[in-house]
Amino acid sequence: MSSDTHQPSLAGLAAPQPTDRLFFAVMPPVPLAQRIAALAQELRERLALRGKPRPTSHLHVTLHHLGDFAGVPQRLVESACAAAAGVALVPFEGSFDRVGSFAGRAGKNPFVLLGNHAGGGMAGLHATLGTRLAAAGLVRRERAFVPHVTLLYDARTVAPQPVETLAWPVHEFLLIHSLLGRTEYRVLGRWPLAART
Repeated sequence: MSSDTHQPSLAGLAAPQPTDRLFFAVMPPVPLAQRIAALAQELRERLALRGKPRPTSHLHVTLHHLGDFAGVPQRLVESACAAAAGVALVPFEGSFDRVGSFAGRAGKNPFVLLGNHAGGGMAGLHATLGTRLAAAGLVRRERAFVPHVTLLYDARTVAPQPVETLAWPVHEFLLIHSLLGRTEYRVLGRWPLAART
């Protein structure tokens, strides 16, 4: 995957520090995001976690991570948007009923809300979008897809445990521009789910 912001490296100079992250995501509607945020706060207190809960407006399920960059690579954004426009799927329900920790960097383990099934609509959207991105030459090496919403990061790890099911109808997916270190998301594109005829 290439970007139009790439510059040849110069001897003795480090690569620019990434400032921008691009990823495709599904976001819950505001009322459910607020319920997820309340659950995160409740679990943080009950489990004696110290990490700061993610902002309500940032709660999402990552579908595909396009990379971290120094500046926004416009040609990559255009190619990714064109690939996304070809996704043809009907709306589905996203459903989550467990929490637990992933192994992360030392002292920064993601504590997440987990989907209640391995397959289903979220996996189908991930796979379909992944096929379109691969056809556009934008494929990245990724771990196996596990639908989840990151609630916070913490030094502790928590074994999987059930919570009340939280579900919402998924009608669209988005391309998000995250300004690294600034806790700011910008939506670069959104695509409604609808089977093409």
